[in-house]
Amino acid sequence: MIIFPAIDIIDGKPVRLFKGDFSTAQRVADDALQTAFDFAKAGADWIHMVDLDGSLQKKRVNSETFVTVAKETSLKVELGGGIRTMQDIDYYACNGISRVILGSVALKNPKLVEEAVKEFGDLIAVGIDAKNGYAATEGWTEDSDIYYIDLARRMEDVGVKTIIYTDISKDGTLSGPNVEQLIKLNDAVSCNITASGGVTDINDIITLRDNELYGAICGKSIYQGTLSLAEAVEVCNND
Repeated sequence: MIIFPAIDIIDGKPVRLFKGDFSTAQRVADDALQTAFDFAKAGADWIHMVDLDGSLQKKRVNSETFVTVAKETSLKVELGGGIRTMQDIDYYACNGISRVILGSVALKNPKLVEEAVKEFGDLIAVGIDAKNGYAATEGWTEDSDIYYIDLARRMEDVGVKTIIYTDISKDGTLSGPNVEQLIKLNDAVSCNITASGGVTDINDIITLRDNELYGAICGKSIYQGTLSLAEAVEVCNND
C-alpha cells in the first residue's frame, strides 16, 4: 500500500481543513517545498496535493507551488483541485505532475473524464468525495443524489484505474477512516482505491493495508504527530 502524505494549499501555504469546511483552514507549515522535502526524507515516494483555492474558483490557482514540488523533489505528485479542462490536465502533464485527480467534473462532465483517460491514460485519477455515501462537488459545497459506488462504477466503465475516496465527515477529524465504505468500494470495482480522511495512527494504516487498499492519504495525523510517516511507509513496504 502506498502512503500519500498530504499538503492542501490556500494562498500558496499548506493548510488543513476540518470536515471540508474552508472556514476551519489552519496553516500547518510555513513552506510547501520544505514540507515536501521532509516527506521525502521520511521515505515517501508520493505526495498528495490539493489546490483548495482552485476547487472553489474552478480553475488553476496555485499551480506554481505544485510544479515546483514536482521539479525540485524526488516525489511523485498526485494533484487535485481546480482541474476542469483538457488544457489544465495537459499543463500539469507537461510540468512533471505524475497523477491528476478529476473531482467535480467526474459528476458534472463525465465525457471529459472519458476523453482525458483516452488521452492521458493512467495519469488520470478520479476523486469521489461523499457525505453520507452520496457524492459532493465544488470543494464539497454542493451535494448530489449519486451514490458513491454508482459513481465509481461509471468511472470504471470509462477506463479510470485509480479512485481516491473521501468520507467528508471523517476528513481532518482524526477519528479513523470509514473502513466499511472503503471495503464496499474496493469490492465493487476493479479500480485501485486510495483511502482519504480520518487516518489517525499506525493502526489505521495497518487496517487499510490488511484490507488491500491501494493507498492511504495522511494529512492531519502527520502534522499533529499521531502518525509517524516513516513508520507508516515502513509498515507498508515490509508487508
